[in-house]
Amino acid sequence: MERLINPRLKEIQISGIRKIANKVAAYPDAISLTIGQPDFPTPEHIMRAAEKAIAEQKTTYTANAGLLELRQAISAFVAGKYGQQYSAAEEIIVTAGASQALDITLRTILQEGCEVILPGPIYPGYEPLVRLCGGTPVYVDTTGNGFKLTASLLEPHLTERTRAVVLCYPSNPTGRVMSPDELQEMAELLSDKNIFVISDEIYSELIYDAPHRSIATYPGMRDKTIVINGLSKSHSMTGWRIGYTLAPAYVSQHMIKAHQYNVTCASSISQYAALEAMTHGVDDAAAMKAEYVKRRDYVYDRLVGMGFELTKPEGAFYLFPSIKRFGIPSMEFATRLLEEHRVAVVPGDAFSVYGEGYIRISYAYAMDVLERGLDRLEAFVKVLT
Repeated sequence: MERLINPRLKEIQISGIRKIANKVAAYPDAISLTIGQPDFPTPEHIMRAAEKAIAEQKTTYTANAGLLELRQAISAFVAGKYGQQYSAAEEIIVTAGASQALDITLRTILQEGCEVILPGPIYPGYEPLVRLCGGTPVYVDTTGNGFKLTASLLEPHLTERTRAVVLCYPSNPTGRVMSPDELQEMAELLSDKNIFVISDEIYSELIYDAPHRSIATYPGMRDKTIVINGLSKSHSMTGWRIGYTLAPAYVSQHMIKAHQYNVTCASSISQYAALEAMTHGVDDAAAMKAEYVKRRDYVYDRLVGMGFELTKPEGAFYLFPSIKRFGIPSMEFATRLLEEHRVAVVPGDAFSVYGEGYIRISYAYAMDVLERGLDRLEAFVKVLT
């Protein structure tokens, strides 16, 4: 019977992030710096809102696109924070996390043979969805360009088959952020082309040195950009599974069909929690962001002191140091570090072939965990050198 399984799905592998995370289970004394999940609790006022919704039996289906009042709150949130203007009734869909938002986006815009341009290294969740839709991922090597997909780097890869370009900034795994000038140049390149931009802005509230800018706000880009966002990183709500899409009505009206037959609607209780987050928790991320800055600076300084080459990230909560000087593959580096010194990091090859020669370290962990983990990493580096 196995031969009847969808061959596209059979070809897809479990992500390298999860592979290394699963290995950690065999080492109960290991320190894991792998998962991109805030270590802060969901804010108390959001928890209370969920409890209230349960007590009031708000446990039925909602509108497919989500509670209207939640979509109105999202509309106000992104307008006030980022200058993004979207109709709550026609241009916002509440999804089961940003991953499902990405899934319905790709199901809506892709056909067999369409190409989707991905900046490598990149979070491994995009390529499998592209392939399941019959699309072809086209990677662009950004390692020599500060890990940024700029207009000059993108242009040679555009073809008549290009259907979409993925921009995911702040970046997982590098933490890099596109500057306003870089976004302007990208907009100038794409504004007159029949190409969608999928702008994954899940880390929009975790930019350290400047306000978040979306390419959707640049001239000519709103009608061809589909913005992916959610509350997992901004409000420490990973398990609540609330994401959302911002897209022009002509594409949202078709995305809602993929969403309806995929999940019907996001969890009602999670939606009421999200409503509280989007109304009374507008600035909940500020305290978390301040702590992330301290952690970033500490981890960055420690890595530089160990001799690692790396770029200081402007957002998210990852560092992506080079391990090329050690002359061993990233998976071997990560495996030996775990087995010999009980520290787990993600090998760079989990983020496409362009991540080989690097490792990803998440600093979404308490400072004492980071200190102990880096002490062990330093001991391992001394062994290698």
